Amino acid sequence: MEVIKTGVIGVGHLGQHHARIYSELPQTRLVGVADLDRTRRTEIGNRFGVPHFGDYRSLLSQVDAVSVAAPTLQHREVVLDCLEAGVHVLVEKPLASTPDEGRQMVRRAKQNGLVLHVGHVERFNPVSDLVRDLISNPRFIECHRLAPFQPRGTDVDVVLDLMIHDVDLILSFGLGQVNKVEAVGIAVLSPQVDFAHARVEFDKGCVVNFTANRMSTGRLRKMRLFQEHLYLSVDFFSRQGIVYRQTEPATAEASVQEEAIQAGDEEPLKRELQAFVQAMQTGAPAGVTGEEGLAALELVHTIIQSIRGAAYPLTGLSKIGA
Repeated sequence: MEVIKTGVIGVGHLGQHHARIYSELPQTRLVGVADLDRTRRTEIGNRFGVPHFGDYRSLLSQVDAVSVAAPTLQHREVVLDCLEAGVHVLVEKPLASTPDEGRQMVRRAKQNGLVLHVGHVERFNPVSDLVRDLISNPRFIECHRLAPFQPRGTDVDVVLDLMIHDVDLILSFGLGQVNKVEAVGIAVLSPQVDFAHARVEFDKGCVVNFTANRMSTGRLRKMRLFQEHLYLSVDFFSRQGIVYRQTEPATAEASVQEEAIQAGDEEPLKRELQAFVQAMQTGAPAGVTGEEGLAALELVHTIIQSIRGAAYPLTGLSKIGA
């Protein structure tokens, strides 16, 4: 099978790692990078021995596929240009700034027969595989995602910046459709919402609490899940967890089994890009599709609307999580 010619648009904190992995994968060849910052694009281009461009459109005729790691507000324009040029795209989360923009991107990819994936990298955390294998009709889940304040990413609410990781992961568990959303949030250190909490009810009976905070003194990425005869606590940073199972009927003498879980050390971003390559080579869904990225985007925008006190039409979310 032919090697896929790849490029990266936006080679900042995260984009540089896309470039590194494309340069290492046997199925891909990194042929160029693009960034508005002359110093940055020169540094990364020289590091991997490839041409570097100030205008990403100059790269499109040379590649089969690109990663787009530009700021969120630029996603729609950049991705649509790539799709119009016949280039497959993996765009970093969130898919777009608004659901309407995301729908345009998904529609264009489908019309042009191109792969559009969204970089929800937590799906590719090895511990997520172990979690998914344990899930069977959970009743309550709580997700906490905390990070120290950084100016990078504050062009959007913390819901789009951090909470969306957990939203996408939860939607992948197949909990049914969204019935109800309640949320609160506040802007503290930036013009956007820096702390948010949301309560989401699904029609299969599960309630999920999401908390995201980008003003923390430390980092935390944890999930706790409760279902009949099982409690799970997982740390996405350490890729460790503890599972408690009831092994006998619910009596005073019931036995509880404790099991520690530890996932492997595979790099999540590498797994994500390998799935992108697989989708291009085989046509089979292997990563987070544009449609799935859109579902997460729709739900986080409903959460944002709830925070702002606006009405949110759940009829427009009828397929979220379905």
